[in-house]
Amino acid sequence: MSVVETAVALDLTDLEVCYRVRGIDRRVLRGISMHIESGESYGLVGESGCGKSTAALTIVRYLPRNGRVTAGSISVAGTDALALRGRDLRRFHARNVSMVYQNPGAALNPSIRVGAQVAEAFTVLGIAQREADERAREVLNKVQIADPGSVMNRYPHQLSGGMQQRVVIAMALAKDPALLVLDEPTTGLDATVEAEVLDLVSQLQAELHTAVLYISHNLGVIAKMCSRVGVLYAGRLVEEGSVETVLQDPRHPYTVGLLRCIPRGGVRKDRGRLDTIPGFLPSLGEELAGCVFSDRCALADDRCRTDEPPLIAIAPGHESRCWYHELAHDLPREEAANIALPPVDRSVAPLVELDELTKIFKQRGHEVHALTDVTAAIWPGETLGLVGESGSGKTTLARTLLGIVAPTAGVARLDGAPLPPRYQKRSQGELRALQIVFQNPDSALNRRHSVRRILLRSMKKLAGLSGQAAGRKLQDLTERVRLSERTLTQKPVQLSGGLKQRVAIARAFAGDPRLVVCDEPTSALDVSVQAAILNLLVELQAEKQVSYLFISHDLGVVRYISDRIAVLYLGRLQELGPADVVFDGPHHPYTEALLSAVPTIDGGGRDRIRLEGDIPSAAEPPTGCVFHTRCPRFLGPVCVEQEPPLVEAEPGHLMRCHIPIEELRALQAKETETV
Repeated sequence: MSVVETAVALDLTDLEVCYRVRGIDRRVLRGISMHIESGESYGLVGESGCGKSTAALTIVRYLPRNGRVTAGSISVAGTDALALRGRDLRRFHARNVSMVYQNPGAALNPSIRVGAQVAEAFTVLGIAQREADERAREVLNKVQIADPGSVMNRYPHQLSGGMQQRVVIAMALAKDPALLVLDEPTTGLDATVEAEVLDLVSQLQAELHTAVLYISHNLGVIAKMCSRVGVLYAGRLVEEGSVETVLQDPRHPYTVGLLRCIPRGGVRKDRGRLDTIPGFLPSLGEELAGCVFSDRCALADDRCRTDEPPLIAIAPGHESRCWYHELAHDLPREEAANIALPPVDRSVAPLVELDELTKIFKQRGHEVHALTDVTAAIWPGETLGLVGESGSGKTTLARTLLGIVAPTAGVARLDGAPLPPRYQKRSQGELRALQIVFQNPDSALNRRHSVRRILLRSMKKLAGLSGQAAGRKLQDLTERVRLSERTLTQKPVQLSGGLKQRVAIARAFAGDPRLVVCDEPTSALDVSVQAAILNLLVELQAEKQVSYLFISHDLGVVRYISDRIAVLYLGRLQELGPADVVFDGPHHPYTEALLSAVPTIDGGGRDRIRLEGDIPSAAEPPTGCVFHTRCPRFLGPVCVEQEPPLVEAEPGHLMRCHIPIEELRALQAKETETV
């Protein structure tokens, strides 16, 4: 049935889903009801494990074998989806429902060229191969992929993450579906690519009049993309309403808690710790009496623990499942003293120095300049935030510092002494001093060992702890990173992505390092766990004067935790200075574009600065200023012919730009006033 023939694209009524675990049915969705109108965007938010992805998989009838719908109904484009079987179900979903997953690389077949995979989205509808190939080219062009003919001949691994996600979106929208389900589609993307993907989805949705169910833990993305939002907790819908109402006037304690966890309004680590939600999400399928949130709610009383509240109408279109919704704004905060951070003492020698660090890779006879003359320092107790788009050299810089790859030129120093280029040549003390939390926790955890064994082994290898001392350290560490006793007995394969990342963070701190490289350490975490992890990092920094090189595409998180910010583009340092100065401006034009791309809960702010084209190849970097091919403030020949030096534009603030800082300040201030 075509989407235009019905006003409702998705209608869930009292939906219940169970997973059968060891012969017992465990409820994971508890009577969910929601509807999405044709052309509407609906956001679904909540912590990891609350049931968001299960809801999405139920809608597309892709539950694992031990999952089944035990009650309720699913209607998609006016058709009862639960009544369909076999070929009828496949034919219906091929025409009416599409899904875009968090990791586009996992959704694409690595052994099949991109063009064949996109064309398959048409051939399954009965379209001839020749016409399917032509339509594949057209739909790739529609998702703003330059030179679609060339892209069709590539394999997925030859595309950037943003390009891969555009290809997946092209495949999802190829059949003009009634419903598009987006499950964390931009979590792994940097700010500019995320903004481009979100704009693309909005544009195509308006053009095709497709309904969108957007699942995310990024409330800024939900605020930008959706008109209505539902808040899910332990398989229950606890609040629902328009995005503006729910995010600005939340009436459920859980929603209030989620919003308090987010670094907002320029909050910094030295101005107060982030709020967290006490306790843990209930275990999978745990039967709960009363309100599902009562065990973690500071407003809960005996009534909440015995009688589950219904969805109570607060205002037209706004409902909350709370007996005391009128008190939600006054939810008591978790009592915790602010963290006393001593100021960074830059009169002493730096802990780590990077001196003209350069890394050139050899690929197919070409030299790829991943890093070019990067010079920076990190002092004891300082956090240096490192930002830039994918491909800018952030991870290469981190791996070079750690000795995972050897620099081509330049040197890294620890306490003034040169570090051996490769970690295999470094001493035990040097290895212990520098640790890392990887973006992908699977790369840091042994799948065969339990979490307890992983952490105890790190304590023994790095800190020499065993016996009771290791047990005490283990208990303290697991409490800090919000790991339960049950988690310690499990293996990484049994854990969610968020839990695995918490284990990886605990492993990095097992040996009391002096500097930790945090490479996207919170990208897989929901906001409540993210807040706890950020508080943990700040607490450890205050207690032990540990330093961080913090890499992230979440600029709100970077601003909260960083003392100074370094901005990389195509392997070159473009800006370096105190966090407040870099974020408040004047900015380098590239920094300005990055900041304008970040979606916020509060909305407002300046219009997004669109950078034309993808980041150039490091094998053939542009002449002059490497940013000139995309720069919105391009001056002319001077940018093409001369590379600007990195100079101190003002005390402690370095910038690489031909435009004088006073002129940048005037331009940016004028444009801010007009917004």
